[in-house]
Amino acid sequence: MYQVGWDKQEIQIKPKGYAMFGYGQWSHRAYEKRTALYVRSFSIVDQQQNRLIFCCVDLGCITHAMRNQTVTRLQQSFGSAFNENQLVLTATHTHSGPGGCAHEALYNMPTPGFVPEHLSAIVDAIILSILTAIEQEQETEIFLTTQNFAENIPVAWNRSIKAYNRNPDVIHYSETETHLAMNREMQLIGFYRAQKLQSFISLFGVHATCLGNNLKAHDGDNKGYAAAFSEQALIDQGIQNPVTIFAQATAGDVSPHFHGKNQLKIRNKIKGEQEYQYAQQNGRYQSELALMAFQHPLQQIKGEIDAVLSYVDLSNIEIPPEFAAGHVGAKTSQPCHGVAFFAGTPVDGLGAPKPLIKAMQFLANQYRKQKTKHPLASDFTAYQQLYASQGPKLIFLEAGAKKILGQPIGFPPSMLDPLIAEMNRQIKVGAIQQSPLVPSVVPLQIIRLGQLALVCCPGEFTTIAGQRVIHTVKQVLADQSDIDRVWLSSYCNDYMGYVTTYEEYQEQAYEGGHTLFGQWTLAACQSKFKHLAEQLLQGKHKRNDDQGYDQTTRPKPIPEQELVKRTNHGNLKTAVGQGEAV
Repeated sequence: MYQVGWDKQEIQIKPKGYAMFGYGQWSHRAYEKRTALYVRSFSIVDQQQNRLIFCCVDLGCITHAMRNQTVTRLQQSFGSAFNENQLVLTATHTHSGPGGCAHEALYNMPTPGFVPEHLSAIVDAIILSILTAIEQEQETEIFLTTQNFAENIPVAWNRSIKAYNRNPDVIHYSETETHLAMNREMQLIGFYRAQKLQSFISLFGVHATCLGNNLKAHDGDNKGYAAAFSEQALIDQGIQNPVTIFAQATAGDVSPHFHGKNQLKIRNKIKGEQEYQYAQQNGRYQSELALMAFQHPLQQIKGEIDAVLSYVDLSNIEIPPEFAAGHVGAKTSQPCHGVAFFAGTPVDGLGAPKPLIKAMQFLANQYRKQKTKHPLASDFTAYQQLYASQGPKLIFLEAGAKKILGQPIGFPPSMLDPLIAEMNRQIKVGAIQQSPLVPSVVPLQIIRLGQLALVCCPGEFTTIAGQRVIHTVKQVLADQSDIDRVWLSSYCNDYMGYVTTYEEYQEQAYEGGHTLFGQWTLAACQSKFKHLAEQLLQGKHKRNDDQGYDQTTRPKPIPEQELVKRTNHGNLKTAVGQGEAV
């Protein structure tokens, strides 16, 4: 028996015209609230008084700023009794939530800039939700179950089938079978009192992009609607204050929109109000499957709570041979965005116009040839290593070095795009001199809840990339007989872009273009998760003494003066006006 409490709190943000996070579109701005956005939290305590906090937020992603501020405030409340390793912050990945919540610069550009009131409101809601959940703890039994979506339920499709079919460990599917090229299993943790289901956590990977980038309102999208439907269903059964979390699993290459013949034509028929109806229907599919799953046999969870968390610098990892597919000297590199990233995805959200993408491809190719044909150049070796790590990616933005096609960011003419105009504005005022554009030091985490190990990943893992991580962790935990399930939760604790398999990366679709640390990113994650799983098997005291268990690495603090310069302080109309006039 566990002590478990749960709670949900609305995020108190009034839409004021800031761009939402997800599509990276300057024009995708919020002027109204369609649905409330919530923080939902569970606090679970075992018989040894170990506590696990699982918190899910209706946002596009978690940022280090969110996690760091949350940890600081919980430490202030609980002191040494709070173990930050046992806190999971995850996001539903709705693309219709507030932006401007990161201290790093790049993904805040459309907002425009950092919006401190957004970050404060989110952290306030997280803290209130967690503290209330702790106050509500009561004796509770926990059960696990799984259920697969029937093949005819139109809930999700693989949006990158050519990349998926490159994997040697998959059944190859045609463009008429994209709904099968994904993990159709939903995994569930149910919380019972008096033998009645009270609340639950669902894990199922599908992008929260039912709503497109032409809408103007905050909305929870499919995951938000799924939670609302499930909570109402439990209320109708007499349950008081139920909380249901619909979190993400391997959603990286999984879309809620049809992918196949005439995919754009079909997508373009869903407009305006129909998009909200479509999101609701997708959420209803998820809610109905979750509730149905609890009608089937359940596995009761018993045993201890434990967790390991380590911050890893993904920009410089040597890949062990077992994960390098026979390659010698494989390494990750500084984060780089490929042209495919700027092109976006054809159905979920197009990026830059095709003529501009063609020009970017040409320029990136020419730049690569230039950098690799002069062995005596001072930077020849560095670029050889960079391209060895980044493989076939047509690098446009070297986010780590803050260069576009080898030139310091800020050089492109502002007339090309309002986002470039905003970047140039920030550079001009000295807002990105020392600040990173994107995170490179990110948290990897494994949670143990009795017989369940939950792998918590800070990025968007594709279906097969996630399966390989799970396989790696399972191999380590195989000797631990009472851990018999390994599940994966994505969008946890920070945001590091995408993670594809090595084979998928070679396709350089959107997901590969946004796999920042190169073609060995997944291999690096597997090697680090393997080590974390080994640490989980050790006793806590022994683990703390193990020098291999990195508890000291952390992202460098963002210079306060630069953060202030990236903050709009209410000058939204001026910034947006400048961009639209460009």
